[in-house]
Amino acid sequence: MKPHFSLFSLTRRAVLPLVAALVLAGCGSLGNSNNSQPTTGDIHVMTSGGFTAAYNDLRPEFERSSGRSVKTAYGASMGNAQDSIPSRLARNEPADVVILARPALDDLVAKGKVVAGSQVDLVRSAIGFAVRKGAPRPDIGTVDALKRTLIAAPSIAYSASASGTYYETELLKKLGIEDQVKPKSKRILSERVGTVVARGDAALGLQQVSELLPVAGIDYIGPLPAEVQQNTVFSAGIATASTQPDAARQLIRYLNSPAAAPTIAKTGLEPLTAR
Repeated sequence: MKPHFSLFSLTRRAVLPLVAALVLAGCGSLGNSNNSQPTTGDIHVMTSGGFTAAYNDLRPEFERSSGRSVKTAYGASMGNAQDSIPSRLARNEPADVVILARPALDDLVAKGKVVAGSQVDLVRSAIGFAVRKGAPRPDIGTVDALKRTLIAAPSIAYSASASGTYYETELLKKLGIEDQVKPKSKRILSERVGTVVARGDAALGLQQVSELLPVAGIDYIGPLPAEVQQNTVFSAGIATASTQPDAARQLIRYLNSPAAAPTIAKTGLEPLTAR
């Protein structure tokens, strides 16, 4: 089952850039009244995979409307991989905005890496499965069908971030098939699960839907059944080491605006738009 996204009229699409510009103009008034913060310079963003497709589509409009250049580093929400967001922050890589799974963001707040109270929920993300393009599409429509599919699969790839943590610590236990399935499951570091499946290194791949959809060479087969689905909220926060917190706040407000919602929805995410 493929995700269904709302279609917007040509008229609505035509006014979205104008709405975005108005949002950004309003955001520009936020921050220090003494104008002590620089109004130019790069904004540094670290984003995890769940929000990457939406972010990559939204960034150009923000840059055009704000006149600010945005530099981006990508990495997992959690884990010790060299390019994970916690590892990047531990190395003191430049960061103004971080975007990752909410539990991981809150952990960074507790560790003093993200400003307390700066967290803004952006999207809700579901977990899904994919197979190599053209391969038989197994049934995952019910919990029983999912169990049969996982038991029959010769190999399974899962991420080292939020969806993979759920798979290896909770999902297999819930299904009662951990001993049968975990030994043939491979945790993927610093690479999209879909990419591993596309080149034939795993027969079945599990990851956030928004991370599977953009990958060439795979067929998305659907989400986890509702009874065992785990929706992850991806949120943004301001790094405590940020040199441009006002600009960071402006970008976060844009990503959470109604103007950004249609683009976000097209990537398989549910926008949690500010009201």
